[in-house]
Amino acid sequence: MTLRALLLLLLPFVATIPARAKPVNLVFILTDNQGAWTLGCYGNPDIRTPNLDKMAAEGIRFTRALSSNPVCSPTRATFLTGLMPSQHGVHSFLDPKFMMGPEAYNTLQEFTSLGEILRDVGYTCGLSGKWHLGANMTPSEGFTSWITKPDGSTAEFYDQKIIENGEVRVEAEYTTDLWTRRGVEFIQQNKDRPFFLYLAYNGPYNLGKLMSNPPRNRHAEFYKDKPFTSFPRDAMHPWQWANKQFHNTQIARERCAAETSGVDDGVGEILAALKANGLDENTLVVYAADQGWMGGQNGMWGMGDHFRPTGAHELMMQIPLLFRQPGKIPAAQTCDALVSNYDFLPSVLGQLGLADKMPQQPRSPGRDFSPVLRGEKLTDWDNTVFYEMENTRAIRAERWKYVARFPDGPYELYDMDTDPMERFNLFGQPGTEATRADMAKRLDTFFARYADPKYDIWKGGTSKAKRHTE
Repeated sequence: MTLRALLLLLLPFVATIPARAKPVNLVFILTDNQGAWTLGCYGNPDIRTPNLDKMAAEGIRFTRALSSNPVCSPTRATFLTGLMPSQHGVHSFLDPKFMMGPEAYNTLQEFTSLGEILRDVGYTCGLSGKWHLGANMTPSEGFTSWITKPDGSTAEFYDQKIIENGEVRVEAEYTTDLWTRRGVEFIQQNKDRPFFLYLAYNGPYNLGKLMSNPPRNRHAEFYKDKPFTSFPRDAMHPWQWANKQFHNTQIARERCAAETSGVDDGVGEILAALKANGLDENTLVVYAADQGWMGGQNGMWGMGDHFRPTGAHELMMQIPLLFRQPGKIPAAQTCDALVSNYDFLPSVLGQLGLADKMPQQPRSPGRDFSPVLRGEKLTDWDNTVFYEMENTRAIRAERWKYVARFPDGPYELYDMDTDPMERFNLFGQPGTEATRADMAKRLDTFFARYADPKYDIWKGGTSKAKRHTE
């Protein structure tokens, strides 16, 4: 038989071999200091977020997603590694000296993170936005495209320093729009290959001196003098330590609303770019915040590090969490399971078909909730999540929440069924002894299992970040 005849004979069989599916792209949009309650899809009547509302309607919205820490560097490290602060060692926000200069270093260098995992299976990885995990001048952790900020805090959103191509320059443009524009360019440049875009906004931010400055973006005029009924007017909590100067002020509410809508605009542009480039159905888009934020509830303004003792209120922990991939993730779904940002890495890898790439050392406490993204039920899911910042640790279970502070308290215990706003601390109240003991035991068991002695502050460990509470 001639070679030509053999090829003709085999041709029908070759034609039946399915084409290898193109790997699913990933766009992870992460915001800075954003409570879930500030978005329309989470019930806010005051702040316009039409693109996020549409994203939620086209995918799945998690109603009880909590961060494992109340500040940015630790939570961003947790998203990317699946590890708790007492595992990765970043317990608080990093000093500027670790971002640039002779002491700069990458705080994740000892771990295998999301970008490295995806790089190793053929993805092109790009960062546009806030890094705040050290060594900001040069790409790391699998990223080859890199535009970021020199620091972690945000003084303003115009005329700010940025890092691009290894150089620092001043960018006159509204930085929220800059991160979006670079994200769109990355999508266009890599549309023919698998990619991971980490679009890490430094907005809406909602803290610091900028909250005393009127907003300047395209939404400022719309929000001027709006009543903002979703922001409670309550007497300042006695534990409030920072943010007192703009607590319950109209300017701060307007600033929060305008910057939130600015981010929402960017989400709309990213989704439009995916559709325009034919990537809509082959791209998993995730939207989350690094940690929650309070805007007057219980007389509290800000996150956990703005209180003394350090706070662990539910709204300091609750983050928006949305997943969208048309044709793969059923539309208009909600999930009420208690999930944490340490569950993000195993779940994203599970959805991308890369569950076997989940790092095994150090062992992550993260769980894979990707079945629910595919419309399946979560089986054997334990509705319990954990939280820590330096000397403060908490366990949130289905009904009870327990907060402990090393070494001498104060302690807190709440019945979340009857007191979801955590108004009445039941610690020490008669009849709660067994519950208190059980929650304390579960908290200690978790950290005994997962904490690295090197970074276990409760047992004399150190931190990669400056300690703010001793």
